[in-house]
Amino acid sequence: MKRRSLFVPLAFAIGCSAVLVTAMSAVAASPAQTTAKTAKKEAAPRSVFVNPSSPKEGRDPFFPTSTRPYENAQVNQQPHIGDLSSLVLKGVSGPAGSRLAIINNHTFGVGDEQDLVTPQGRIRVRCIEIKDDSVVVESGGQRQELKYANP
Repeated sequence: MKRRSLFVPLAFAIGCSAVLVTAMSAVAASPAQTTAKTAKKEAAPRSVFVNPSSPKEGRDPFFPTSTRPYENAQVNQQPHIGDLSSLVLKGVSGPAGSRLAIINNHTFGVGDEQDLVTPQGRIRVRCIEIKDDSVVVESGGQRQELKYANP
């Protein structure tokens, strides 16, 4: 009876050690095998979706007769050069070497370029310089300094 009671724990220990040896050999794979596996993962193609600008480029599969995708594409294609007088500097923060400015609720760093919505439409604005209480911006070659006004 005692032989049988020792057999079960001994068989269990041998089985566990076999599983452990197999797992350790899988972990100790060579670096060349690991880089080959990661290279296969990185080479996977990524999905890219581009909104069609005309019916020839594609259509909405759920609403095939809709012209909405084409109307949006034509409106948002090219921001125009607008009047910079509607831009408002709302705040400046950060140390002198890396300041940030908030213009019309958008955050800019020096060199950042974004589209801003103004009453005249969308305009492309680039931040040239951020000072303690003002910011120099440019749109289409036209520069303007926006002063910070505390409300």
